[in-house]
Amino acid sequence: MAKWGQGDPRWIVEERADATNVNNWHWTERDATAWSKIKLKEVLEGLVVEGEVGRCEIGDLKHVEGEASCSSRKGRLIFFYEWNLRLAWRGTVKESGEKHKGSVEIPNLSEENEVDDTEINVSKKKGEGDVLKELMRTEGTMKVREALRAYLKALKTEFTSGMILPTKATVVGEELAAERKLSGNSTQDSSHSLDIVGVKIPTVKIVMKEMFNSPADELYGIFTTKELVQKFSKCPAVIEAEKGGKLQMFDGCVSGEYAELVPSQRIVLKWRCRNWPDEHYATVALNFKAVAAQTELQLECKGVPVSNEDSTRQCWKKQYFEEIHTLLQQPKDSTE
Repeated sequence: MAKWGQGDPRWIVEERADATNVNNWHWTERDATAWSKIKLKEVLEGLVVEGEVGRCEIGDLKHVEGEASCSSRKGRLIFFYEWNLRLAWRGTVKESGEKHKGSVEIPNLSEENEVDDTEINVSKKKGEGDVLKELMRTEGTMKVREALRAYLKALKTEFTSGMILPTKATVVGEELAAERKLSGNSTQDSSHSLDIVGVKIPTVKIVMKEMFNSPADELYGIFTTKELVQKFSKCPAVIEAEKGGKLQMFDGCVSGEYAELVPSQRIVLKWRCRNWPDEHYATVALNFKAVAAQTELQLECKGVPVSNEDSTRQCWKKQYFEEIHTLLQQPKDSTE
């Protein structure tokens, strides 16, 4: 068996008290089924859906069938989950005071589909009260999807705590950094520099496409012009559209810098959300493809923390794409 500092680093046995999954290389797996059943009940039961027509509330999680697990291999977390769920709901019609019951079925919640694409079926017992069924089908479905995202976020963060372990490089780096801080020697000579390596963050790549009723140069300008960014984001922004220029949007919730700009064709950003691990950035590439009088925007976002995959996708869909569509629908003079 190789000693520390010798041989293939993938098989090095570090001097760890727990002697567990050294360098995060070997396959480990945790069964998340029992934990998931508790978490699904926690996030789904008691959801309240209110509208002009009445009020509904999701009661018991009547049926929970499936399984979930998380595996670690080569420092990367791999998730598996497959659930068939049925929820009961009851509601009251505001105008008549009539009470009605129904169910919500989620036949296949799995890692193969995005939450937004997951099938959710709403039904109601016979009789009047279809207005409540429609309320549950629209607003209720949105609430259920939010709850499912909360479950998946907890699965990828709360449940997996401790599965990716610090490596020897982490410990050595932290110790040397602490020594330098105590000695007051915070500068590093370029010939004796040390890269401090933190615990590896499991990441994913997000790929999205969106068609806009706008020529490519106009759409490109919406991402690079401060006044237009502030219009669609509805917040003050810092936009320095040049290589190395700063980017800050949504009251500081999103920040980064411009890494590459090819007018009307391509923008590359160093991009992060405020709630991500400190100093962790994704690389966002925006490619503008002219299609007749429209433009297809191709988004590739590399390096998104696994636990933030759904929220990042929603950020681009809701806060960017949908708001830009709204901006483009306004009279031309208001977008200039």
